[in-house]
Amino acid sequence: MNTIEKLGYLNHDFKIFHIKDRERREFNFHYHDFNKIIIFLSGKINYSIEGKNYMLNPYDIILVNAGEIHKPSFLDGSVYERIIMYVSTQFLEQYRGEDYDLNSCFNMAKKEHSNVLRIHNMDKSKLYQVCLELEHSFEDNSFARELYQKILFLEFMIHLNRAALSGHVNYLNSDAANPKLLDILEYINEHLAEDITIDTLSEEFYLSRFYLMHFFKEETGYTIGNYITEKRLLLAKGLVQGGCTITEACYKSGFKNYSTFSRAFKKAFHTMPKNAPLLD
Repeated sequence: MNTIEKLGYLNHDFKIFHIKDRERREFNFHYHDFNKIIIFLSGKINYSIEGKNYMLNPYDIILVNAGEIHKPSFLDGSVYERIIMYVSTQFLEQYRGEDYDLNSCFNMAKKEHSNVLRIHNMDKSKLYQVCLELEHSFEDNSFARELYQKILFLEFMIHLNRAALSGHVNYLNSDAANPKLLDILEYINEHLAEDITIDTLSEEFYLSRFYLMHFFKEETGYTIGNYITEKRLLLAKGLVQGGCTITEACYKSGFKNYSTFSRAFKKAFHTMPKNAPLLD
């Protein structure tokens, strides 16, 4: 494929879905501009995130940071069941104090270079029970429904962060991850504001242009140029929401031409930069 797809829109602080795919589906690589939590329940799935591949077991927790390119792949015809939570990055930012930060679990995933947590007896844990209660609360129209959902969600995030920080969980190593690809992705993400070209990467990693382009597309499903552009757009959106002017965000995120930036931004987010909504 030649483009990376942005999927899912979040107009609330968080949303929860319980999904079963009873037939094999083909998922494309895609990303979201919000964080995503998946509790995997059943199926035989390989989950790819930013060049890393994970063979999932029931009750594994997958943490996908905003902007990370990912997709699941069916390995057989068994039912793929999971609970998915979309979580606003702006919402989580509100819950940061001297002794807590609800973003810690996502930050730990980056630090550990692993997107998958495996918790012993997860199905019997308080974390999972709160998750189920949260899911069921969306079917309930009782008094203070939305407030109750928010309380349950915050309780879920507290338990998740406690688990992530406890040292009693396993951060899965990725299966068959190509070290060269991971190095290239890391380099790109650390140098987005700079001039990155195929020649730059070719020289940095001692690879021919042709091999590099073929290798990247073969391993990830998208081109180097599209990957860099999408990452820069997400960086620019975050800068605008953090208080930068549109022009500052354009050049700080690595774009050299404002017109090119404006067109790409509108195509990706269906709005002009000056109207960029909060990540909600």
